[in-house]
Amino acid sequence: MKTHRDVPEEFLDGGLLRRVYGFMLDATRCDGVALDVEEASAQLDVREGDFREALAELTALGLLVNRPGRGFVAVSPDEATTRVLLPLESELHARRARVEEIRRRLVSFSPVFDASLLAHENRKQIELIDSLPDVRAAIADLSAKARREILTAQPGGGRREDVLVEAAPRDYDTLSRGVEMRILYQHTARSSRGTHSYVEQVTRLGAQVRTLDDQFMRLLIFDRECAVFATPGNPNGAVVVRNPHVVAFMVEAYERLWLTAEPFAVEADTRPEIMEDLKDAIVRLLTAGMTDAAVARRLGMSVRTCRRHVAEIMSALDAESRFQAGYLLALQERSK
Repeated sequence: MKTHRDVPEEFLDGGLLRRVYGFMLDATRCDGVALDVEEASAQLDVREGDFREALAELTALGLLVNRPGRGFVAVSPDEATTRVLLPLESELHARRARVEEIRRRLVSFSPVFDASLLAHENRKQIELIDSLPDVRAAIADLSAKARREILTAQPGGGRREDVLVEAAPRDYDTLSRGVEMRILYQHTARSSRGTHSYVEQVTRLGAQVRTLDDQFMRLLIFDRECAVFATPGNPNGAVVVRNPHVVAFMVEAYERLWLTAEPFAVEADTRPEIMEDLKDAIVRLLTAGMTDAAVARRLGMSVRTCRRHVAEIMSALDAESRFQAGYLLALQERSK
């Protein structure tokens, strides 16, 4: 698009421009008389260079028009306004239209960006880890970064020796940094010598440990901001969740379990009430139709241990069947 040449942002002294413009208006009426710059400068008592610059600026403003055969001709401000501003306004209109077109095209990419951002955030908030070494590395990293609290739920009875060997130094270091730690086990963990020794060490450093009779989800919660829990069907995998709503739900579930759990005091780990809770859970699950193997798995004990408990319960109640044992226990409970 062809436009009038740019209007200068800075001009000569306004008074000089008006004097030169007035002079040119008078000269314009003398058609055919060529402009003598030297003579005109002398008449106006200005330097020739300033006069020439004033001509250039008046031309840029559209107040002077260089017409073939006539030289510089002064025109009215109204004519100059139309001559200079109309192209500029047209260019401005075209630029605004271009701006709107570019804005519309850019906005059309927003859904793509938002979808990508959402997918990225979802990947950050929920991460699936398939291998045990990677799970242990993730837990070690989260433990090292924990600032306030770690909540742990470890079902399945006594912990394996290799797990304790891997976890103990990390937990000792975490507790020594002043991070609070709460640990949930099942009642059957109390009969594990290795777990008993571990609990003795961590409680000395400030950890709190409790146990429950029934099964619960295996999980860890770090600073109530991130949770790691086991994946169904893959004992070596885990899911890392950072979604605040999901983590808050898991914290609440953990707190409910904690309130119903019994403190694991190392000097009284075989308290009679704990054993009674365990036996009650065995009978409850057996009368619900679960097999010995299923009960043992749920309560974190071996099948042999489960059957020994069943035999002891039936003998103590003088029951001939498991269902009868459950019935007799229910009667005892109602009579209390």
